[in-house]
Amino acid sequence: MLIPTLEKYVSLSDRQKKDFAVYAQMLVEWNKKMNLTAITEEDEIAVKHFLDSLSVLHYADIQQNASVIDIGTGAGFPGIPLKIMRPDLHLTLLDSLNKRLIFLEEVCKAIGAEANIIHARAEEYSLKVAYREQFDYAVSRAVANLPSLCEYCLPYVRKGGMFIAMKGADGESELSLAKNAIALLGGKTKQLHSFTLPDGGTRTIITITKVSATPAKYPRRGTKIAKQPL
Repeated sequence: MLIPTLEKYVSLSDRQKKDFAVYAQMLVEWNKKMNLTAITEEDEIAVKHFLDSLSVLHYADIQQNASVIDIGTGAGFPGIPLKIMRPDLHLTLLDSLNKRLIFLEEVCKAIGAEANIIHARAEEYSLKVAYREQFDYAVSRAVANLPSLCEYCLPYVRKGGMFIAMKGADGESELSLAKNAIALLGGKTKQLHSFTLPDGGTRTIITITKVSATPAKYPRRGTKIAKQPL
């Protein structure tokens, strides 16, 4: 069961229980007509999507009323679970696939969550003055290898802000490959946390502080980011 599984690990208000239940129900229903997730059992949604997303709050100290951009949000992870738990956050959800964003708009409407929803490629939107280095936190889950992910995400983060990368069991090895990219893009690794979800899955959260402005030549085009990581 979704809510009893969640409540073993996090304390939820009645409103939060309702919001998570609605979100899970909509995820399963919409998944029948579009590819949102391979995970559709309630217990698995609770652990692999919701608890995994909420681990950010345990391993990163996100300030009150902070601006957070979830890059490559997909079906809304981790952004929407974070917003359910922390309604004070000013949330932006960015994804390149419009049909996913239609789903996210409907979820936000159903649970009464405010979010700025953007249909764009991450490497293009961070070139806009209104979005470049404007966020307290950028977060991304299961989008790309870390060297590439840093180039997608760090340009959005203000100096003094933080990029939170959510990775799997190979997070430490990815971090070793990303050191050059982090330095070039104005970041500095703060911490790496490895932990195990209740289902036994290993996860890694890497926090990267923005210490200087990202040079104007970054990010590059998406094909170059993928083929020639920094």
